[in-house]
Amino acid sequence: MEKLHIIPHNHSISASDRNELNGHRGLVVWFVGLSGSGKSTIASELERRLFEEGRHTYILDGDNIRSGLNSDLDFSDASRKENLRRITEVAKLMVDAGLIVLTAFITPFEAERQKAKAVIGEDNYLEVFVNCPIEECEKRDVKGLYAKARRGEISNFTGISSPFEEPQTPDIKVPSHQLSVEEAVTVVLNTLKDKL
Repeated sequence: MEKLHIIPHNHSISASDRNELNGHRGLVVWFVGLSGSGKSTIASELERRLFEEGRHTYILDGDNIRSGLNSDLDFSDASRKENLRRITEVAKLMVDAGLIVLTAFITPFEAERQKAKAVIGEDNYLEVFVNCPIEECEKRDVKGLYAKARRGEISNFTGISSPFEEPQTPDIKVPSHQLSVEEAVTVVLNTLKDKL
Protein backbone atom coordinates (compact mmCIF):
# COMPACT_ATOMS: atom_id res chain seq x y z
CA MET A 1 0.00 0.00 0.00
CA GLU A 2 1.38 3.38 -1.06
CA LYS A 3 1.90 5.68 1.95
CA LEU A 4 4.64 7.96 0.66
CA HIS A 5 2.31 10.95 0.34
CA ILE A 6 0.66 10.64 3.77
CA ILE A 7 2.03 13.36 6.03
CA PRO A 8 0.22 13.76 9.37
CA HIS A 9 -0.69 17.34 10.24
CA ASN A 10 0.44 18.72 13.58
CA HIS A 11 -2.59 20.44 15.10
CA SER A 12 -2.35 23.25 17.62
CA ILE A 13 -4.35 21.45 20.36
CA SER A 14 -2.56 18.43 21.84
CA ALA A 15 -3.75 15.40 23.80
CA SER A 16 -2.26 16.91 26.95
CA ASP A 17 -4.26 20.11 26.32
CA ARG A 18 -7.47 18.07 26.09
CA ASN A 19 -6.55 16.06 29.19
CA GLU A 20 -6.01 19.28 31.12
CA LEU A 21 -9.38 20.65 29.97
CA ASN A 22 -11.14 17.40 30.91
CA GLY A 23 -9.47 17.13 34.29
CA HIS A 24 -8.31 13.59 33.54
CA ARG A 25 -6.21 11.78 30.99
CA GLY A 26 -7.55 9.77 28.09
CA LEU A 27 -7.05 6.04 28.23
CA VAL A 28 -8.59 2.70 27.23
CA VAL A 29 -10.08 0.15 29.60
CA TRP A 30 -10.17 -2.98 27.43
CA PHE A 31 -12.57 -5.63 28.77
CA VAL A 32 -11.68 -9.15 27.58
CA GLY A 33 -13.71 -12.32 28.10
CA LEU A 34 -16.07 -14.90 26.71
CA SER A 35 -19.52 -14.05 25.42
CA GLY A 36 -21.82 -13.80 28.43
CA SER A 37 -18.99 -13.16 30.92
CA GLY A 38 -20.35 -9.72 31.81
CA LYS A 39 -17.98 -7.42 29.88
CA SER A 40 -20.66 -5.07 28.55
CA THR A 41 -22.62 -5.06 31.80
CA ILE A 42 -19.56 -4.13 33.87
CA ALA A 43 -18.38 -1.57 31.29
CA SER A 44 -21.82 0.05 31.25
CA GLU A 45 -21.97 0.36 35.04
CA LEU A 46 -18.38 1.64 35.13
CA GLU A 47 -19.27 4.28 32.56
CA ARG A 48 -22.29 5.38 34.63
CA ARG A 49 -20.15 5.81 37.73
CA LEU A 50 -17.41 7.67 35.86
CA PHE A 51 -19.99 9.89 34.15
CA GLU A 52 -21.51 10.76 37.52
CA GLU A 53 -18.03 11.89 38.62
CA GLY A 54 -17.84 14.22 35.62
CA ARG A 55 -15.48 12.03 33.58
CA HIS A 56 -15.64 12.05 29.78
CA THR A 57 -16.30 8.49 28.61
CA TYR A 58 -17.41 6.38 25.66
CA ILE A 59 -18.17 2.66 25.26
CA LEU A 60 -17.15 0.67 22.20
CA ASP A 61 -19.12 -2.59 22.32
CA GLY A 62 -18.89 -5.65 20.06
CA ASP A 63 -22.48 -5.74 18.81
CA ASN A 64 -22.65 -1.97 18.26
CA ILE A 65 -19.39 -1.85 16.29
CA ARG A 66 -20.38 -4.89 14.22
CA SER A 67 -23.70 -3.19 13.36
CA GLY A 68 -21.95 -0.22 11.74
CA LEU A 69 -18.22 0.32 11.29
CA ASN A 70 -17.42 -3.39 11.02
CA SER A 71 -20.66 -4.67 9.47
CA ASP A 72 -18.66 -5.92 6.46
CA LEU A 73 -16.73 -8.45 8.58
CA ASP A 74 -17.62 -12.05 9.38
CA PHE A 75 -16.29 -14.14 12.27
CA SER A 76 -13.36 -15.85 10.57
CA ASP A 77 -9.98 -15.46 12.28
CA ALA A 78 -8.92 -12.92 9.63
CA SER A 79 -12.07 -10.83 10.13
CA ARG A 80 -11.76 -10.99 13.90
CA LYS A 81 -8.24 -9.62 13.62
CA GLU A 82 -9.40 -6.84 11.28
CA ASN A 83 -12.31 -6.08 13.63
CA LEU A 84 -9.87 -5.57 16.50
CA ARG A 85 -7.42 -3.61 14.35
CA ARG A 86 -10.13 -1.09 13.45
CA ILE A 87 -11.39 -0.89 17.03
CA THR A 88 -7.84 -0.29 18.24
CA GLU A 89 -7.35 2.60 15.83
CA VAL A 90 -10.70 4.17 16.79
CA ALA A 91 -9.89 3.78 20.50
CA LYS A 92 -6.47 5.40 19.95
CA LEU A 93 -8.13 8.43 18.33
CA MET A 94 -10.61 8.68 21.20
CA VAL A 95 -7.77 8.59 23.74
CA ASP A 96 -6.12 11.42 21.84
CA ALA A 97 -9.45 13.28 22.18
CA GLY A 98 -9.11 12.88 25.95
CA LEU A 99 -11.81 10.28 26.51
CA ILE A 100 -11.87 7.30 28.82
CA VAL A 101 -12.73 4.58 26.33
CA LEU A 102 -14.34 1.40 27.62
CA THR A 103 -14.11 -1.43 25.11
CA ALA A 104 -16.07 -4.67 25.55
CA PHE A 105 -14.82 -7.27 23.08
CA ILE A 106 -14.13 -10.98 23.43
CA THR A 107 -10.63 -10.36 22.01
CA PRO A 108 -9.79 -14.08 21.93
CA PHE A 109 -6.17 -13.94 20.75
CA GLU A 110 -3.25 -12.83 22.91
CA ALA A 111 -1.34 -11.51 19.88
CA GLU A 112 -4.21 -9.12 19.05
CA ARG A 113 -4.39 -7.90 22.64
CA GLN A 114 -0.66 -7.18 22.57
CA LYS A 115 -1.02 -5.32 19.26
CA ALA A 116 -3.82 -3.19 20.73
CA LYS A 117 -1.66 -2.35 23.73
CA ALA A 118 1.30 -1.45 21.48
CA VAL A 119 -0.78 0.79 19.18
CA ILE A 120 -2.70 2.55 21.96
CA GLY A 121 0.37 2.76 24.18
CA GLU A 122 0.99 0.76 27.33
CA ASP A 123 0.50 3.82 29.57
CA ASN A 124 -2.91 4.42 27.99
CA TYR A 125 -4.15 0.82 28.13
CA LEU A 126 -5.71 -1.08 31.03
CA GLU A 127 -6.64 -4.70 30.31
CA VAL A 128 -9.48 -6.18 32.36
CA PHE A 129 -10.00 -9.94 32.08
CA VAL A 130 -13.63 -10.67 32.93
CA ASN A 131 -12.96 -14.24 33.94
CA CYS A 132 -16.06 -16.41 33.95
CA PRO A 133 -16.16 -20.18 33.36
CA ILE A 134 -17.75 -21.15 30.07
CA GLU A 135 -20.35 -23.24 31.94
CA GLU A 136 -21.57 -20.10 33.71
CA CYS A 137 -21.53 -18.09 30.47
CA GLU A 138 -23.69 -20.78 28.87
CA LYS A 139 -26.15 -20.62 31.78
CA ARG A 140 -26.46 -16.87 31.29
CA ASP A 141 -26.71 -17.14 27.46
CA VAL A 142 -29.35 -14.40 27.19
CA LYS A 143 -28.86 -14.20 23.41
CA GLY A 144 -29.07 -17.97 22.90
CA LEU A 145 -25.71 -17.98 21.12
CA TYR A 146 -24.08 -20.88 22.94
CA ALA A 147 -27.09 -23.11 22.26
CA LYS A 148 -26.92 -22.22 18.56
CA ALA A 149 -23.17 -22.85 18.51
CA ARG A 150 -23.63 -26.25 20.19
CA ARG A 151 -26.20 -27.14 17.50
CA GLY A 152 -23.76 -26.08 14.77
CA GLU A 153 -25.87 -23.10 13.70
CA ILE A 154 -23.05 -20.63 14.45
CA SER A 155 -19.55 -21.41 13.25
CA ASN A 156 -16.33 -19.98 14.70
CA PHE A 157 -17.96 -19.32 18.07
CA THR A 158 -15.37 -18.48 20.73
CA GLY A 159 -15.11 -21.14 23.43
CA ILE A 160 -16.99 -23.74 21.37
CA SER A 161 -15.61 -23.97 17.83
CA SER A 162 -13.00 -21.23 18.01
CA PRO A 163 -10.30 -20.86 20.69
CA PHE A 164 -10.11 -18.33 23.50
CA GLU A 165 -6.59 -17.66 24.76
CA GLU A 166 -6.85 -16.53 28.38
CA PRO A 167 -4.89 -13.35 29.10
CA GLN A 168 -1.65 -14.22 30.86
CA THR A 169 -0.91 -10.83 32.40
CA PRO A 170 -4.07 -8.71 32.56
CA ASP A 171 -3.90 -5.52 34.61
CA ILE A 172 -7.07 -6.58 36.42
CA LYS A 173 -8.79 -9.94 36.76
CA VAL A 174 -12.51 -9.86 37.58
CA PRO A 175 -14.15 -13.20 38.48
CA SER A 176 -17.60 -12.08 37.38
CA HIS A 177 -19.24 -15.33 38.53
CA GLN A 178 -18.13 -14.56 42.10
CA LEU A 179 -18.75 -10.79 42.30
CA SER A 180 -21.77 -8.57 41.89
CA VAL A 181 -21.63 -6.01 39.09
CA GLU A 182 -21.08 -3.27 41.69
CA GLU A 183 -18.20 -5.20 43.28
CA ALA A 184 -16.62 -5.83 39.88
CA VAL A 185 -16.83 -2.12 39.00
CA THR A 186 -15.23 -1.18 42.33
CA VAL A 187 -12.31 -3.54 41.59
CA VAL A 188 -11.76 -1.83 38.23
CA LEU A 189 -12.22 1.69 39.62
CA ASN A 190 -9.61 1.13 42.33
CA THR A 191 -6.93 0.58 39.67
CA LEU A 192 -8.34 2.97 37.09
CA LYS A 193 -8.31 6.00 39.39
CA ASP A 194 -4.57 5.58 39.95
CA LYS A 195 -4.05 5.77 36.16
CA LEU A 196 -6.32 8.79 35.68
